[in-house]
Amino acid sequence: MVKNMNLKKLIAVILFAPSLVFAAGDHIKLDKAPIDLKDEASLQRGARHFVNYCLNCHNASFMRFNRLRDIGLTDQQIIDNLVFTGVKVGDLMKVAMDPKDSKAWFGAAPPELSLIARSRASEAGSGADWLYSYLRSFYRDAERPTGWNNTVFPNVGMPHVLWELQGEQVMAERKVQGPGFEKTEQVLKLDKPGKMSPVEYDQMVADLVNYLVFMAEPARSSRTTIGIFVLFALSLLFILAYALKKEYWKDVH
Repeated sequence: MVKNMNLKKLIAVILFAPSLVFAAGDHIKLDKAPIDLKDEASLQRGARHFVNYCLNCHNASFMRFNRLRDIGLTDQQIIDNLVFTGVKVGDLMKVAMDPKDSKAWFGAAPPELSLIARSRASEAGSGADWLYSYLRSFYRDAERPTGWNNTVFPNVGMPHVLWELQGEQVMAERKVQGPGFEKTEQVLKLDKPGKMSPVEYDQMVADLVNYLVFMAEPARSSRTTIGIFVLFALSLLFILAYALKKEYWKDVH
């Protein structure tokens, strides 16, 4: 009887533990990212931010520079403004940093970013929502090796590379009152302003995340257009097939 009970507990753990872990990681409320893949100006600004601030450490090894033609840039504009290492416009977006060095410096190799906007999707929100919230949720933490922590990704190894733009946030307490209750919440507070105002920084992050969403699926817009034309063609074919069927069977019935 005892063995049967232990077996049932083991089965329950195997079945339900993954869902409990998944739910535990989604307790943070994510902000909605203002994504607009038709806004080429936003995508171009986001590509510039990505090359300037992300491509120094992170690879985007499934993305080629010449795919930026899809957001309205010419090859010459790409070379003049977004290629700084002498690579060709048709090359992949890779960095020269050795993964072993990055692991020694940061504790873990920086993740590959080509599909980050898709891989971070969860029950709490889309990958874009996660990235938009994450890049705005760093705060000073003297107990962390880098001096930074993050409310969306606790104990993250990545330092806040955009801190000069956003400024320095700290964790503060806020009292919340309601009918018959009072509680204290932990909230982020801007302690030292950066080069950008909070509105400007949020827009900069929105542009960067907009580009990351595009990079995760650069053929999305063209594939959607092709899909519409295919559905239209199938509808026309259905009408023609139905008319042919009516003509073929009219003498039989």
